[in-house]
Amino acid sequence: MSIVKINALTVPAEQREVLERRFASRAGAVEASDGFEWFELLRPVEGTDQYLVYTRWRSEEDFQAWMDGPMKAAHQGGEGGGERPKPAASGSSVWSFEVVQQAAPKKA
Repeated sequence: MSIVKINALTVPAEQREVLERRFASRAGAVEASDGFEWFELLRPVEGTDQYLVYTRWRSEEDFQAWMDGPMKAAHQGGEGGGERPKPAASGSSVWSFEVVQQAAPKKA
C-alpha cells in the first residue's frame, strides 16, 4: 500500500495568506511526479497554528526521488537560482506513515 508524508508547518497568523498564496502558485508542481497519488493543504480551524501538508505516494522510493529532484530544485530557487523569499512557516516537522487500511464512499 501507499505511504503518507505529512509536513506540519507552524505558521504565524500574519503569514497564513502568504503560505496559502505560495501553495496556490505551485499548483501542478508535484502532480506529474512518478508515484504521486494525492495532495492536500490543511488550514487550522482552531487551537493550533499548524498547517498540515498531506501527500500520499506509491512508495518511499517515489517520495525520495521527488525530494531529491523537483522538490529540491523548487526550494533552491529552481533554474537560474535567484533570491528565495523568507519562509512563511517558523517551524516544520515531517511525519511518515504507511497506509494499512483505507476506505472510500460506497457508490449508490
